[in-house]
Amino acid sequence: MPLSPYSNFITITTNLRLRTLFILIRKWTIKHYSIAAFGLFLLFSFVFLIRSNSHSQYDTHSLLNFIPFTPLTNAKQIGALCLDGTAPGYHFQKGFGSGSTNWLLHVEGGGWCNSISSCSYRKMTALGSSKYMNTTVLFSGILSSAPSENPDFFNWNKVKIRYCDGASFAGHPESEKGSGLFFRGQIIWEAIMDELLSIGMSKAKQALLSGCSAGGLATLIHCDSFRQLLSKEATVKCLADAGFFLDEKDILGNSTMKSFYHEVVQLQGVAKSLHIDCLAKMEPSKCLFSSEILKNIKTPVFLVHPAYDFWQIHNILVPEGSDPHGRWKSCRLNINNCDANLIDILDSFRNSLLKTVNEFQQRKEIGMFIDSCFIHCQTLMGETWHSPNSPKINDKTIAESVGDWFFDRQVVKLIDCPYPCNPTCHNMDFTKV
Repeated sequence: MPLSPYSNFITITTNLRLRTLFILIRKWTIKHYSIAAFGLFLLFSFVFLIRSNSHSQYDTHSLLNFIPFTPLTNAKQIGALCLDGTAPGYHFQKGFGSGSTNWLLHVEGGGWCNSISSCSYRKMTALGSSKYMNTTVLFSGILSSAPSENPDFFNWNKVKIRYCDGASFAGHPESEKGSGLFFRGQIIWEAIMDELLSIGMSKAKQALLSGCSAGGLATLIHCDSFRQLLSKEATVKCLADAGFFLDEKDILGNSTMKSFYHEVVQLQGVAKSLHIDCLAKMEPSKCLFSSEILKNIKTPVFLVHPAYDFWQIHNILVPEGSDPHGRWKSCRLNINNCDANLIDILDSFRNSLLKTVNEFQQRKEIGMFIDSCFIHCQTLMGETWHSPNSPKINDKTIAESVGDWFFDRQVVKLIDCPYPCNPTCHNMDFTKV
């Protein structure tokens, strides 16, 4: 079935934006790269959404499911501010029917800023200022209200929390020191939780806190405190989508990600939001890695993660500047272009992920869906969350697997075979930009 005229217009417009953004990515330094890479992912995601709703036999309700932005009430009075001092906020869709007392929260991702310079740049974007945020956003995938696209959570109260602090909702104002920036991530988190409690979340019987990328990391950081906000009788769980960042060295043997996290923690005072038991054993930036956070979480957690996460390949394994001879240039853009030697390195990176998550295999309350796709977040797109063409492991979509885990239908520990064994993957192809 061909795309509709509306879909064609969106796709053409998006492709032009993709080309412009991709040119900028090539010119920007690593301090801006996480913003650019995530922006590129979001644009690709939007194309996926249009094509998903145009080609699938699933209903097209999600195409009309645009939800308005709600700025946080009294943000300035309580000091809950984005990097530039504007009010943070969220998008809220009220639940109905059997889902009216259940809540699903999704935390937006978008990398981090690790210096005054990168945070100053960031505050001129939607990831640092509500001035640049869209007034409405499309609720799809795990936020969809279409039962065909989101069978277990379609009628829940759903919230998308916008991300504008640059430190996974874990910054503290004591670190601002006249920088002209507002490091208020923790305050924003607490203020938004208070507001959601006041509009009905306090009565939740079931709740799922989810997040993508840096939002997935925020989900892990705040998972146990979120659980404590709700009734002891409520079923409360957390889901991190592409939020399991690895403490691995890059191809030159440098600890690029560890150094980056150290700068984020130092700049925004993130240590105050990290687990005290971890801080007693190691330096704070180590405690920001997902594996260390997960060791101390008591609330049930589900990990949705691609073993060939393009963001981690681009920023942890082969960051900008680590490949001066361009050996990885084509491979970084499309995993199908990787030769056997590079695939071996990618497989070793995958093995590091599997070794890290292996210690959580014995914990029944921790579920996982680790596919072998070259992608990043997968829960917000209907095409990858739950559709006839979704990535599957053992014939289960991500949505089905998360539902099985959340409702205790079965223990879910799904780990895919190595690339390229899974034909259902939606692998990103940056050469088409």
